[in-house]
Amino acid sequence: MEMKKRINLELRNQAPEEVTELVLDNCRSSNGEIEGLNDSFKELEFLSMANVQLTSLAKLPTLSKLRKLELSDNIISGGLEVLAERCPNLTYLNLSGNKIKDLGTVEALQNLKNLKSLDLFSCEITNLEDYRDSIFDLLQQITYLDGFDQEDNEAPDSEDEDDEEGDEDDNDEDEDEAGPPGEYEEEDDEDDGGSDLGEGEEEEEEVGLSYLMKEEIQ
Repeated sequence: MEMKKRINLELRNQAPEEVTELVLDNCRSSNGEIEGLNDSFKELEFLSMANVQLTSLAKLPTLSKLRKLELSDNIISGGLEVLAERCPNLTYLNLSGNKIKDLGTVEALQNLKNLKSLDLFSCEITNLEDYRDSIFDLLQQITYLDGFDQEDNEAPDSEDEDDEEGDEDDNDEDEDEAGPPGEYEEEDDEDDGGSDLGEGEEEEEEVGLSYLMKEEIQ
């Protein structure tokens, strides 16, 4: 898919200012930008531009509400200071598969105060000695680097958390439908008591008839 044409949002009947998620993976940028991606996307929270041949972020529009940015498999080697200027609320940034080689390039991310997760898979910087410790020392605001924290605990999957919450809600609904324990047992006991009385009354009626018949015979 070539991106020499403007992004056609009319196909979704959405104006740019209504879009919160935009995936442009495998498109092609022209001179470091994707034509049609501009400042009008004011509500954008998730943007993915993987493998779009980006060499620079200089023409990235201002996206103040953007929280997640996917930039994997591009040709970015520097200029990361632009992110703090135009996407100040980023919490997740994926730069894996780019041309990032040294700590000086990553240092520009210190101004992303809300950044919690950073991915640099397959970048040359990962070959540096003490790579992980150096990044965590440099970017003290992040919790996860390449999917793991400093103690090598894996980052939680947000989709799995949603599923767990959904399961808990389903269990609560099942318990509500089942009703409080013992309720049906008491009803059963009452039914049993009623049936015992009924049997006793039938026995008394039988005894009374036989007695009357005996009296008539006599």
